[in-house]
Amino acid sequence: MTKVMVVDDTQFIRMRLVKLLGEHGYEVVEAEDGVQAISVYQKNRPDVVLMDITMPHKNGLEALTEIIQWDSGAKVIMLTALGQEWMVYEAFKHGAKDFLLKPYNSERLVETLQKVLG
Repeated sequence: MTKVMVVDDTQFIRMRLVKLLGEHGYEVVEAEDGVQAISVYQKNRPDVVLMDITMPHKNGLEALTEIIQWDSGAKVIMLTALGQEWMVYEAFKHGAKDFLLKPYNSERLVETLQKVLG
């Protein structure tokens, strides 16, 4: 079973993604900020990560950089709100494989996951 890590500081978004991904047959692990994302990634080695950019303690770009340093093959899809598109460029520079704008369409999210997973 493909394992997806969902990283977002908003509990409702995590719950929504866990439900959606579970319905599509994915196993899901969660983290609520960038600090937690790094330890959860190292412990669980997910196949792909969905990570918000704007979070407390350690933002998504900082966590992305550390995850890529630890695992250069990590597949990370960044989630960002409208108006933060400039951060997408930074995310790609730091190793992100793709991005989705919030609010995202469920079908688009699943398609993006499948594309990144190959």
